[in-house]
Formats: sequence, structure tokens, C-alpha cells
Amino acid sequence: MATGVLAKRSRSLAEVLHRLGDIPVERIRLPIGSATEADVIRLLDGDDKHICELIDGVLVEKDMGWRESVIAVQCGRHIANYLDEHDLGIVFGTDGPVRLRRGRIRFPDTGFVSWDRITDDDYLEHPILDAVPNLTIEVISKGNTPREMALKLRDYFRAGVQLVWYIYPKTETALAYTSPTAKKEILIDGSLDGGKVLPGFSLPLRKLLALPRRRGNGRQRGNGSR
Repeated sequence: MATGVLAKRSRSLAEVLHRLGDIPVERIRLPIGSATEADVIRLLDGDDKHICELIDGVLVEKDMGWRESVIAVQCGRHIANYLDEHDLGIVFGTDGPVRLRRGRIRFPDTGFVSWDRITDDDYLEHPILDAVPNLTIEVISKGNTPREMALKLRDYFRAGVQLVWYIYPKTETALAYTSPTAKKEILIDGSLDGGKVLPGFSLPLRKLLALPRRRGNGRQRGNGSR
């Protein structure tokens, strides 16, 4: 679907929201139907920063809370530690836009892209990564709808992503997809497996979901320095 087609084919805002995965209207940013990659960067770099994905000319703000952000950072940190020992590529964070195709910009919560997919030596100079990640990771927030995440999953695999992890903090579970229809459920005592994408990488889900605690530093929780 080309840029703007979604809005043109929809007869109402309600239909646009349904086509986007039944998302709440407050996550839509103007303009509707004619937004471009320039608008994505404008909102990302603005003083009042907004992380908005571009879906057929429509800007959809990501839904992410504090807990989800911490989990995404922790997951990226573990992958980065692995990459220190295995120089296979790079890990990226939540505010790194990825071009899946023209007019389709997504912001995985974190992910990995191998060196052999990065063909531009100056890739860090561009505001949007023009390389499809091997692994994308989404930490599911309260505001994410099942249809929204199903559409995102389809986008990822159509673009050439090899592995997708959906992490559910509320239920302490995860889903590992190797295609839109092939998935493995991971319970709290299981581990996220890098498979062929990150050979030998394994991250226990319990370890990932255990939120960081203050280490002993002479202060008690909630007591500020005087």
C-alpha cells in the first residue's frame, strides 16, 4: 500500500484507526494521510519529542511506559554484551527509526542488524536506518492492541526480518516468531534464544524481567542525600 492510500481508502477516522489495528485516536498525529519520513524526523528531533511510526502516510505514536523502556534497554544491553564477543553487527534502541520499505517506518523497542545487511559505510550519518534488521524486539505495553501487533509482525517478516520477539511483562511470557505463523511461547523459566541470528545467545526471561535494584551504596531506598 503506497503512502497515503490507507487514508484515501478509508471513509472515516474510525476506519483509519481500525486499519491501523484498532489503536486509540490519541496516538494519531497530524497530518493524516500525507505524512512523510520528514515528519517522522521532525517529531523525533523536536523539543517535545515524539516517537511516531509512519504507516501509509499516517503518523502513529508508539505506546511505551517506564517499565517497558527499562526492559527494552536491559534486553539491548545483553545483546550488546554478546556482540562484544561476537562481532556480527550492531544493536539499536527505541528511538532508532528503521525503514522497512518506502513509506513504512517502524521503531522496534530494540533489535539487531548484521554487518552484511548494512551496505552504506555512512549509515550512522542518516536519520533512518536503510537496512532491515535481522532481529526486532517489542516489549508489549498496555496500549498495544493485538491487531496492531499482528500488523507489525507482518510488516517485519515481509521486509525480511528473520526473528521477532514479543515480550509481555504483565504475564511474564514471551513469543518468539520465525515467521508470522511459526512461534514459540516462552514462560518465565524459559529463555530467549538467538537461534541462527545470534548463535549461542540465550537470555533467561526471569533475568530480563527482574527490574534493576539499587546496589548497596550507603543509602536506603527513598532517602535522598542531605
